[in-house]
Amino acid sequence: MSLPRDDAAILAAQWTEGVLLKRDVFSSVERGRFRGANGEVDAILRRIDQVPWWSYLPARHLFRREQHALAIVHDLKVAPPLLWSGRQALVRGFIDGVALHLVKPAGNVAYFHSAKQALRRLHRAGVCHNDLAKEQNWLVGRDGRAYLTDFQLAACFRTRSRLFRIAAYEDLRHLLKHKRSYAPEALTAKEHQILARKSFVASLWLATGKKVYRAITRGLFNFTDREGGGRRLVNDAPVLVQEIRKNPAVRDAAIVAFADRRAGVGLYAFVESDQAALETELKGELAASGGPKPPEHIQIVKALPRDANGKPRIELLQLVATNQLDLIENMITSEPDRAFLKNILESRKNLRDRFNFEAADMN
Repeated sequence: MSLPRDDAAILAAQWTEGVLLKRDVFSSVERGRFRGANGEVDAILRRIDQVPWWSYLPARHLFRREQHALAIVHDLKVAPPLLWSGRQALVRGFIDGVALHLVKPAGNVAYFHSAKQALRRLHRAGVCHNDLAKEQNWLVGRDGRAYLTDFQLAACFRTRSRLFRIAAYEDLRHLLKHKRSYAPEALTAKEHQILARKSFVASLWLATGKKVYRAITRGLFNFTDREGGGRRLVNDAPVLVQEIRKNPAVRDAAIVAFADRRAGVGLYAFVESDQAALETELKGELAASGGPKPPEHIQIVKALPRDANGKPRIELLQLVATNQLDLIENMITSEPDRAFLKNILESRKNLRDRFNFEAADMN
């Protein structure tokens, strides 16, 4: 399948290809730049022309829902503006921020106040997001404020009907679940009540529809939504990490996923070792093990970035693997971290699908 001629013409003239962020059976999502009436801006392209034929109808349904919702929330400044929309592709503005599950804003009460205000604006416009249980759909902007993204499941209402009120309630309940994870001390008595009471629709969905949804997406579509990593990240990565750690020269290892234009989903292994030439040896060992397909990239580092508990900072490694280096800047908390990351960036491996998003002071 190829893009309709008019869609292809617009993108050929106005879109600059960048980093592929995600590709699954419902769409492909890419970061790049779009030239509009007000000049060139950073943007996100979603297209459905590259999905398998058997998932095209649900993909088109999700695409149209996002199209409609983004057109409504365009000027709210809590979601990406819709810059252009065609029959099988759309371009939305880029929000300078990082997903909630990467930032992990522990104790950041101001962020969750901003998130509640963003949700209020959305609901006043008659739009319910319907997919806010996923932390990756909440962004922490460089300005510290909350933004929403990925409106494929959004519902738009003309009136504040009972169905609207139920959907809005569930949006709020899912926000409060994230607040409970990162700033539990800031929850009010009313918010505790909301967390304790699911709507009837949500309870029914959990008991029936969600099981069917998982059976279809994970069985029929072979689709696992875990930060875009799919089955290779969920099933293969843990096995590969165990195999890598068997090598006596390895102190630790971490594997993240990245979208790849040729392979679909690739794996990127960061291996902590003092032996810079260990990469070839590990590739041979993994190939001979008879286990999952080896990672597309293996990078040897002297030390993995770690949090206060000593765990590898997967969120930083994820951004390195996907070449979104500009987003790393506001996640660096110290000069030692900056120096450490500079060493990793200078020898990173995924250079096939890259774009000049590096922050000037990271080079």
